[in-house]
Amino acid sequence: MTQSPQTPHPERTQLRIGPHTVQPPVVLAPMAGITNAPFRTLCREFSGGKGLFVSEMITTRALVERDAKTMRLIHFDGTEKPRSIQLYGVDPVTVGKAVQMIVDEDLADHIDLNFGCPVPKVTRKGGGSALPYKRHLLRSILREAVTAAGPLPVTMKMRKGIDDDHITFLDAGRIAVEEGVTAIALHGRTAAQHYGGTADWEAIARLKEAVPEIPVLGNGDIWSADDAVRMMRETGCDGVVVGRGCLGRPWLFGDLVAAFEPADGASLPGPGSSVSGPGASGSGSGTPGYARPTLKEVAAVMRRHAELLAEWLEDEERGVIDFRKHVAWYTKGFSVGSEMRKRLAITSSLAELDALLAELDLDQEWPPGADGPRGRTSGRNRVVLPDGWLDDPYDCAGVGADAELDTSGG
Repeated sequence: MTQSPQTPHPERTQLRIGPHTVQPPVVLAPMAGITNAPFRTLCREFSGGKGLFVSEMITTRALVERDAKTMRLIHFDGTEKPRSIQLYGVDPVTVGKAVQMIVDEDLADHIDLNFGCPVPKVTRKGGGSALPYKRHLLRSILREAVTAAGPLPVTMKMRKGIDDDHITFLDAGRIAVEEGVTAIALHGRTAAQHYGGTADWEAIARLKEAVPEIPVLGNGDIWSADDAVRMMRETGCDGVVVGRGCLGRPWLFGDLVAAFEPADGASLPGPGSSVSGPGASGSGSGTPGYARPTLKEVAAVMRRHAELLAEWLEDEERGVIDFRKHVAWYTKGFSVGSEMRKRLAITSSLAELDALLAELDLDQEWPPGADGPRGRTSGRNRVVLPDGWLDDPYDCAGVGADAELDTSGG
């Protein structure tokens, strides 16, 4: 892949999550239906195995009950070190059981707790970004998780609050420190904002000041490696969590390695390659370059992504169908045409995908405007909550095991 003009890298930094060193300090955000084993494999290949890559959200009830889909979702490739699982739960007892199961059966090396999901099916149960408003409930869940985890580090991901009138992140941060949480990731939006508007990086800086005892990671509006560098410099956070910025751009993790580590002459790794050095090269001056793939190179990544999904699901048709949602993200900015995008988005076999990719003008260079927002960008004015949820920030009556989702996702 060709390289863009080079930019200065920041000072070398190192993130510690319990016993695990994360260098560079970059984390793949858990995203339902996205950060499964195949996508994590792609991102790791481009980063040379550097960084931390978190599973998609796992519901604690589904894990405890050994739901078949959930057991597939917690599968890790043998090369994934550390293995990182994100859990969603509302009932402290169920969360504790799920964490104990992970420890007893050696299912992961790191546990992240979801207090940031804004989707209605989660918040209407009092979960995700709704939960930190209930301070006592948050404390109970964290205490159960940390106690059950033993030597495994427990982290949490959250938002600023429910809306501008119900901001919770500073209180939640102090509770997390008091209960032994290892690190906190903050998405600089409220639940009401959903994915709209602009992330509030100042809130990340405020949280870092409020909880100096543990690492704080920033999340929100990181569309490029330069955005990650800027966030760390402006907020003083200890690392970054990348979500929508890597949709259709798994090579972003190579860019991030290049941005945070001095170049050593290694070239950007391609899909499936075995690499040991940083994911992008410079001109020998110690400054990194970023990937600017041609459409031919993007098409090769698309094909590999679909193939990995087919292998993981043990069903080619299901794998290619699952890949469809990634088509628009991969092709954004290229001259592909709406009709061809539609055809690519209804493929059901690797042969069909190959044939359509071969019809593209594969010599296209990386187009201007190909970076920037992808995925969900709309905001919401109202957060769906349980009846009376906002009446008392401490009363947890009525919240129990029946609030747990029975399937993974969110």
